[in-house]
This record gives sequence, C-alpha cells and structure tokens, in this order.
Amino acid sequence: MTEAVTRAARTGRAVPDARSPSPATCGACGADADWHRTVRGRWVMIEPGELPTRVVPAGSRWRVAGDGTAVNLGPAVPSDTCRVSHFDVCPGRPAPTGAPVLLALRRGHARRAT
Repeated sequence: MTEAVTRAARTGRAVPDARSPSPATCGACGADADWHRTVRGRWVMIEPGELPTRVVPAGSRWRVAGDGTAVNLGPAVPSDTCRVSHFDVCPGRPAPTGAPVLLALRRGHARRAT
C-alpha cells in the first residue's frame, strides 16, 4: 500500500486521482490551489496560473505534466513559464526570501485571509 493510500485510510479521505487536479482550500490562509502528485509520489498544492521562470527562484519552479504530475523544474530556461507551490506563498508559513513575485503572491493571500 502506498503512503497516500495509507494516509487516506487513516483519515477517511479518498485518494485524489493523479490525472486531474484536486481542488483544495488552504487551511492556513483560505487560498484556493490544486493538489498534484509529484514524480516521487508525494502531493503538493500548486497555485493557479503561470509565471515567467526568470522571476521565480530555481527551487520553486513547477510544471504540471499532461498526466497531472507536478514536476519541479529546478534551473529551467528563463524564457519559459512555470507554476509555484502554494507552500512557497502561504502567509501561514515563513516568508520566501529574495523573490519579490513570491512575496507579492503571499501578500495577496494574506489580504484575502483577513
């Protein structure tokens, strides 16, 4: 049994289908995002919309593949676009450093949460 299936059995929740996004609302700030399975079998909340990779730090760049799998892009080509994890912009978590666009997204979530 996989970790996700075991966790779902303990909590009584169904395991989301990895082929399509699973809409969610963050419990810390109330923002909407989608759960996607990563290539390592874990789950990550991905923010809606895309950003230019040149404004997003290398470790925070994500792409959602056609099968719904979230892939961390690392140092992708700066002319490309990417998505970001909600965990990088949630006001309920430590603020990101050195990334003005992530701080702006975080401030937007904080305004909506109040």
